Amino acid sequence: MTPVATANPNTDHMGWFSRSEAWLDSKGKGAWIAAMVLGFIFFWPVGLALLFYMIWSKKGMFGKSCRSKKSRHRMHVMSSSGNSAFDAYRDETIARLEEEQANFEAFLERLREAKDKSEFDQFMDERSKKAAKDRDAQTEEA
Repeated sequence: MTPVATANPNTDHMGWFSRSEAWLDSKGKGAWIAAMVLGFIFFWPVGLALLFYMIWSKKGMFGKSCRSKKSRHRMHVMSSSGNSAFDAYRDETIARLEEEQANFEAFLERLREAKDKSEFDQFMDERSKKAAKDRDAQTEEA
């Protein structure tokens, strides 16, 4: 029995490509990346073909995005634990943290606005000083 047959017992009706794909899938992302690197080392068109296949089929390093992991984690956190006291505490804590985050973001926005205003005021002061200096220079010439 070959390792391909042990990796997926229902491979009798599959072709060599499907069996290889199933075997790499069973080994995970590392196997896909290793196959691609070896393809580039031994014969670059094979590595390139594997890279395009991984991108096109969303396998290997492009399979799962961090965004989907975060959304799954968020859904898991929001599900009931079965303990109503803990669920109430968790909900209150999450609400408090979200409120603190909103307050902090509002503070940062006010800070940015204050910085922008001071920079603008400085620009306007410099501009008015330059305009006054130009006026004085023109009156002295006349």
